[in-house]
Amino acid sequence: MDLRVGERGMRPGSDTALLTPLHPPLLLTPFSPQPRAVASSVVKQKLQEVILKKQKQAALERTNSNTLTASPVAYSDMVECNVHTVEMLDLNAHTASLPPDSSPSSSSTPVSGCSSPNDSLPNENGLLPSAGGLSHEVIQGMDTVQLQFAPQLDHLTPGGAHPHKPLSRTRSEPLPQSPRTLHTHLLQQQHNTQLLERLKQQTHLGKSLLWEQQKQLQQLHRQMETLAVPMLRGGGGGVGSGLGVHRPLSRTQSSPASTSLTLPEKPLSLDGSSKPRFTTGLVYDSQMLRHQCTCGDNSSHPEHAGRIQSIWSRLQERGLRGQCETIRGRKATMEELQSVHTERHVLLYGTNPLNRLKLDNRKLAGILSQRMFVMLPCGGVGVDNDTIWNESHTSTASRMAAGSVVELACRVAKGELKNGFAVVRPPGHHADPSNPMGFCYFNSVAIAARKLQHRLSVSKILIVDWDIHHGNGTQEVFYSDPSVLYISLHRYDDGNFFPGSGSPAEVGSGAGEGFNVNVAWTGGLDPPMGDAEYLAAFRSVVMPIAQEFSPDFVLVSAGFDAAEGNPAPLGGYKVSAKCFSHLTRQLRSLAGGRVVLSLEGGHDLTAICDASEACVSALLDIQDPLPEEVLLQKPSANAVHSLQAVIQIQSQYWQSVKAHSGSVGVSYLAAQRRDCEEADAVNALALLSVGPMEDDSNSM
Repeated sequence: MDLRVGERGMRPGSDTALLTPLHPPLLLTPFSPQPRAVASSVVKQKLQEVILKKQKQAALERTNSNTLTASPVAYSDMVECNVHTVEMLDLNAHTASLPPDSSPSSSSTPVSGCSSPNDSLPNENGLLPSAGGLSHEVIQGMDTVQLQFAPQLDHLTPGGAHPHKPLSRTRSEPLPQSPRTLHTHLLQQQHNTQLLERLKQQTHLGKSLLWEQQKQLQQLHRQMETLAVPMLRGGGGGVGSGLGVHRPLSRTQSSPASTSLTLPEKPLSLDGSSKPRFTTGLVYDSQMLRHQCTCGDNSSHPEHAGRIQSIWSRLQERGLRGQCETIRGRKATMEELQSVHTERHVLLYGTNPLNRLKLDNRKLAGILSQRMFVMLPCGGVGVDNDTIWNESHTSTASRMAAGSVVELACRVAKGELKNGFAVVRPPGHHADPSNPMGFCYFNSVAIAARKLQHRLSVSKILIVDWDIHHGNGTQEVFYSDPSVLYISLHRYDDGNFFPGSGSPAEVGSGAGEGFNVNVAWTGGLDPPMGDAEYLAAFRSVVMPIAQEFSPDFVLVSAGFDAAEGNPAPLGGYKVSAKCFSHLTRQLRSLAGGRVVLSLEGGHDLTAICDASEACVSALLDIQDPLPEEVLLQKPSANAVHSLQAVIQIQSQYWQSVKAHSGSVGVSYLAAQRRDCEEADAVNALALLSVGPMEDDSNSM
């Protein structure tokens, strides 16, 4: 019912009882007591007649519609509303005696009408109170108004009647309907209720089944953990395989939002875990694309975002990404960076204006003042003439590249992945402990090697660097470390090719002497080195020394600027994608196949995409043999001279290379036949030596 405060007569002090249940933010101005209007006996008689008529009508409707269960409260409210309508007919005659400010038009604060919760005031939680709550609590507090339900109307006194506005239908109360219409509507509601109940039962059953399956899988997983054998380590500290870790579960798109269960992103395996597939791992992150020159023109910068973007797209086009397990990249921590680089270097190039706010400003301010930048011809900024610097994004991209290689290497070392390929930039093998150079800021492969040593106790690590440029930074980091064998194949030209380091005579120092091997190509591009030369280097130097070293893990600085297609200033060689695939398959024979390749250089998009595709295919054990004409080709004279110089120096430390000094100049197939003939001769001699011993034993 429409209860307007300004339209009712109230006793002194009764406004307090009226306002008590209302929401505090609503401000109602108390009104002064108004003169009472007294109903005449004629009005009372009409009121009684209306009540009796409504009671009879309600009884008749209940009889005709035996399935309808009308609410007595709703009916009482309706009767009460009609009572007040009758009251208005009589009280209009008394409005002349009321003050002007108590007229209906003077009230601007309407409260809820009859049985209208949608018009009522919000409670303390911001929700609308129910109609039932108002009909008892609020009305009981208004003792002066004396609003009661129909059975109690005989208690109304002549002084208790008050003026009311004519009622209109509220939003929450439907129009009156005939018994037949109500009956049809009720049947429809019953049908909807039954349908909803069946859906609830099915949903509950589905939840129960999922819950039971989850409990069974968890119980089985706990049993396996109880019976599991600890992770084994190979000889010399090599890492074996172990149980994988769980991935975080998340709700799938097709699961209902109401369920409390979380489903895995991939189908649950039989052992109850959701560990990655034991296959080749890939890592890539779009944050590495943001490292670009502020000039905005990539044409003058060979190391640009399109490199890794093209490789990632190629792997998708060829369907290789679907056969691999893609892991999420991450930024290398400051601690991981400082395992290879100085604190000064990490603070200079591993921070940006945003995360510097979290660091020691006094120490940082002094270090940042030492930074030196150069203005590039393109208008951008760099740390040297080749290596661009973006104040907002370079540090994040560089840390993301290093951290992604670390994460992938650790997954392979733990046995969660078979091997891996990191599609990362900027490259890293030129970065030494205290200086960026050659497009590089943090030495990703070196940082990954340190992580494997310190966190996973991998004792012997082989790093193979086939980028056409010598990895001066990696060599410096491990130059005196006998637990890391570094082998680099690079264009040297007697120190006249960038970076100028990597002489065959650089073999390591102290305890690390003999654990640094430089296959330094000389002779320029006459002719350019190609497949035959790299096959000869692997056959006579790389693989013999690596097998004798017997590593527990293999990291590859996989630069593809020696691939055919890279221009002479940045490459100039003619190594095919199939050759890189062949070299990858050979390295997989080491360390139980635990091999991770990390992208370094390579600037011709077609060449690096072909080479990356070939290497990932080799990691997946997809065969792509070299053409026979390549296997029959002999290495060039310059290559033979370069390899013989390396063998002469390294034979002081590795016995295995001595046997290959005479076969450096032959083709791959000729060397293979020679190896087979030598093996047959050795076996024959062994049989001859065993024969007489058997005769002697028989005679005895």
